[in-house]
Amino acid sequence: MTSAPVTDTPGRSRALLTRARILEAARQELGRDPDSSLGDIAVAAGVVRRTVYGHFNGRAALVEGLVEDAAQALWQALATRGVREPDAVTALARFVLAVWPVGDRYRMLLRLAPQDLGAERVTEVLAPARETAAAIIARGQRQGVFQTGVPAGPLSRALEGHLLGLLECVNADTWSDDGTRTAAAALIAMGVDGDLAVTFVRSLGRPDRAGA
Repeated sequence: MTSAPVTDTPGRSRALLTRARILEAARQELGRDPDSSLGDIAVAAGVVRRTVYGHFNGRAALVEGLVEDAAQALWQALATRGVREPDAVTALARFVLAVWPVGDRYRMLLRLAPQDLGAERVTEVLAPARETAAAIIARGQRQGVFQTGVPAGPLSRALEGHLLGLLECVNADTWSDDGTRTAAAALIAMGVDGDLAVTFVRSLGRPDRAGA
């Protein structure tokens, strides 16, 4: 017997909209105060606390919802932003310009306590970006445009630390960027001449903003 196809219903649509509103409120409230309670988030979302529990059975589930959103946004950025150009300098610049808005939008996750976001989950979420960065850096080393003193794998992890560090600086209000300065800094860290890196990134145009 063939099962009936799953169709959208008004009730399901409302539930999805409410879930999205709760997650957006959580993103903003946890960005303001990492210790925000589910009650604080419920108030910010304009719902009662019971409604929050109807979608998420606790803080861990709510944080996981944000992580899932971040992982999906990162995957989409990597899939749609042309980071596979043969020229490694262009590829790395476009890679940083693609992932920076996602990191900026979800940078509040960096402020959460370690128990809220396990190391294994972080590794899982960042794996596609790590693999992409390492491949681009290895290509740049073969092309002779990136430094070769450090292997591509460790160098890509150093680049990751560089980007995460700048996102922490945004959290601390000591850095503000749409991604262009960050992309130029990434190229410089890979061994590209400073003036050339800045000029090159500017020639690519301003990146799209994902919202902060």
